[in-house]
Amino acid sequence: MTTVWKRVVLDTHLPHAPERVYPYLADPGRWPAFAPAVEFRQRIGDGPAEVGSRWWAVDRIGPFRIRFADVLESVVPGERIVWHSSAPWNSRVEYVCVPERGGTRVHARYEGDIGGWLALTALLPAFVWRRILLRDFRGLTRLLDAEDR
Repeated sequence: MTTVWKRVVLDTHLPHAPERVYPYLADPGRWPAFAPAVEFRQRIGDGPAEVGSRWWAVDRIGPFRIRFADVLESVVPGERIVWHSSAPWNSRVEYVCVPERGGTRVHARYEGDIGGWLALTALLPAFVWRRILLRDFRGLTRLLDAEDR
């Protein structure tokens, strides 16, 4: 299978405190509420979420559905969380939440060997990837704003 290495780094500010932002990044079951490409996440198994916990996952890219699994790789509660997505994404996503100016600075790092036909998406310029991925944070901001009303 052909794979293409891709890394995208985002640094964005959300006008909500880390204790509001982090729980959404730490719970894949909540991602469909704010991340446009996330269609479905369901926990595999029972018990508390901990390193090694898994979720069934479906993302949507245009008319296509991509099925894979997410695994919780590393966690520092309230500060940092790392997810690993299986093929075809073959990627690692790290979110670090830092309090800043009454809100949260999120450092997000996406990297991996994208496989199959999705490898074609790796050819998109970095600025296009950043625009696509920033939609998640705009969606999360809208969701948190709505909770405040």
